[in-house]
Amino acid sequence: MAEQVHPRGCATFRPRVTSPRSLYIHIPFCRHRCGYCNFTLVAGRDHLIERFLDALQTELSWLSDSFELDTLFLGGGTPSHLSPRQLDRVSEIISSRFTLADGAEVTAECNPNDLNQACGEALAKLGVNRVSLGVQSLQPGKLKTLERDHNIYDIKNAIDVAHSFCNSVSIDLIFAAPGETLGQWESDLDQAIGLNPDHISTYELTYEKGTQFWNRLNRGQLFQSDEDLRAQMYCSAIERLANAEMMQYDISSFAKPQHRCRHNVVYWTGDPYFAFGPGASRFVDSIRQTNHQSTMSYLKLVEQQQPPVAESEQLDAINSAKERLAIGLRMIDGVNAERFKLATGISVAEILGDLASQLQDNEMLIQADGWWRLTTQGILICDWISGEIVSG
Repeated sequence: MAEQVHPRGCATFRPRVTSPRSLYIHIPFCRHRCGYCNFTLVAGRDHLIERFLDALQTELSWLSDSFELDTLFLGGGTPSHLSPRQLDRVSEIISSRFTLADGAEVTAECNPNDLNQACGEALAKLGVNRVSLGVQSLQPGKLKTLERDHNIYDIKNAIDVAHSFCNSVSIDLIFAAPGETLGQWESDLDQAIGLNPDHISTYELTYEKGTQFWNRLNRGQLFQSDEDLRAQMYCSAIERLANAEMMQYDISSFAKPQHRCRHNVVYWTGDPYFAFGPGASRFVDSIRQTNHQSTMSYLKLVEQQQPPVAESEQLDAINSAKERLAIGLRMIDGVNAERFKLATGISVAEILGDLASQLQDNEMLIQADGWWRLTTQGILICDWISGEIVSG
């Protein structure tokens, strides 16, 4: 990599380049698309699965070397939608270029109504030791509103199956669904805690442009929860989960000791990672690339022996440092000033500039013991703060 000249005119700084030790595979197949979902997926088109597996094998074959992994994440879409035989093939494709280090974390996203014994056995053969279940809610009415097709019995069964072959089970929950009250959300949290998962992720429902929920919102058929209620729901989750000894470690994630998602931490700390499949975004050698979100475009390009990349950006030293800080502040521990300067050649204070005093004066940012971290009030507007850092 060419040396980058520090924008402040200091000595040149060569960013440390290491081979990624994390891999994300995007499997874009689902039973159906929920109204709020804007992820890269296709529903009701299972005839494309074998074609996708062929393309994935081709894309990985273009790597010029083999690599060892500390984390592997199978996301989607719904990886558990694949048959056991198809999951076996995913394992063969990955092992053609990657090996797992001792103690590697291997996560698979699963739908509760997919995770039966046969699926569990296939995931275990693949090396999965962490399951992330797309539960979203334990309330029948809310599940119906969110257009989910599982029930509480599916959820309990899936957790039992997951515990039979892996040592860490995570569940996702959505809050601020249309018409949801604070009391209903707190009931959801309490029921989820009662299932004794090792990790819980909570996500505020967002109305993404192009989704059915976005269209219904703009037609007046759905109504978004007000900002104060959404903040109350978020703060209630922090309190209730802390009381259950599930400590928050990033904006959306809570875990028992030793159950943080190591793969996600790679993202927030700015380390490099591989990613393959439609819509997958990778960060290698300070280059961020994203594949085409259209599964059909991805398939056609790979079949034509062309890279399926839709976007590519080479980050220079200053922009790389800005991005590293913006995503690093998602972590509850914050960003260590010394490590940040060592990794980027630029100090946190230089990047923040006047924004630092503005946030500190409003009790949204703390600098203490060599760390920069957001307060709860700062976390509530983290997206805005990240935007200011990147564009500043």
